[in-house]
Amino acid sequence: MLATQDVCPSTTAHLTNEEWRGRLRQNAHVISVLMWSFAQDAAEFAKTDAWEEDGSATAIDWIRFNCNMASGAAANSVAVGETMARLPESSQALTEGEIGFAHLTTMARTADALDERFDEAPLLQKARENSPGKFYRICEHYRHAADPKRYAAEQAEQVENRYLKLSTWQDGSLMISGQLDPVGGAAFLTAVKPLARKMGADDDRSQERRYADAVVELASGGGSQAQIQVTSSVETLLGLAGAPAAEMEFSLPVSSKTIERLACDSSIARVLLDSESLVIDVGRSKRVVSEPGRRALNARDGSCRWPGCERPAWRSAAHHVIHWIHGGTTDLDNLVLLCHRHHWMVHEGNWQIVHGDDGRMLTIPPTVTFGLPRGPDQRRRES
Repeated sequence: MLATQDVCPSTTAHLTNEEWRGRLRQNAHVISVLMWSFAQDAAEFAKTDAWEEDGSATAIDWIRFNCNMASGAAANSVAVGETMARLPESSQALTEGEIGFAHLTTMARTADALDERFDEAPLLQKARENSPGKFYRICEHYRHAADPKRYAAEQAEQVENRYLKLSTWQDGSLMISGQLDPVGGAAFLTAVKPLARKMGADDDRSQERRYADAVVELASGGGSQAQIQVTSSVETLLGLAGAPAAEMEFSLPVSSKTIERLACDSSIARVLLDSESLVIDVGRSKRVVSEPGRRALNARDGSCRWPGCERPAWRSAAHHVIHWIHGGTTDLDNLVLLCHRHHWMVHEGNWQIVHGDDGRMLTIPPTVTFGLPRGPDQRRRES
């Protein structure tokens, strides 16, 4: 066991500003190296049955409880240790103080997600140049460029996992707990944050109280429609291979599928970049469908056109059957009302909705492939 005096000096009053900066950098480097060493041990420990002998459900669970760590930190330690062999240059950079353990954790998670598509060298250079937080976002863009389908699928899973639990106490108070995906959370924060600002110097409400008041005001009809800012490249908007993810205010980078849906009929402020990351268009927050066109659409459809859904028009979005990104028009014949859930299913969920010959809307589920596709030689052998 370490004694307090071994790690904490009796006094630091004599330190100059430069010595303070150097001391903190040195201590942070030592911590990173120790965590790097701990990660290697954690991965080896996970291969044994030592944690099972103690009755733990997993090695991560044992580490969490016995090493006084949060679940995420314990899981990251095992993940880094298991991926260490694929990150020789990053490990060397950490021991030399060029990056920290937080960088290495993001690198390991990215390598695990991309498998053979992972390339350590360019990301390591980015890690050297950026803080852990910014490097995390860079890796999100890198993952989207390398595997946009998986990136979109993970975001779709986050939507499926969102929930809101409401329970009423005996005194009538409402308890709220839940979880939102990054895009849903961004929309929520965009609407709530302006209403949660302090209202003058004499506003002594806590931040939690101001957020609660903002939610009540929003639910009561106060505030304006959320104006979400999205920054995207042309390649991302078109869904081209190798394109980075798009940036959204108050959110992690989002997939091209999500941007396609938001661009369909959402109220967004767009910033469009070319391949050199130069701004080529800054659009005002506006709806793609004009107000007269929207009124005509509401009158024609009345509600969500998904078979069996009756969400009213004011709860639905104007969906382009052929998206305007791909040359579709904003004519009434190319528009259909879809509620939020079914609009999401068409874009991120990979469903299709088409006009039938009788004027009804037909829905086509995503294509699912089981096993390896059969080649012509195999078909001939079977026949």
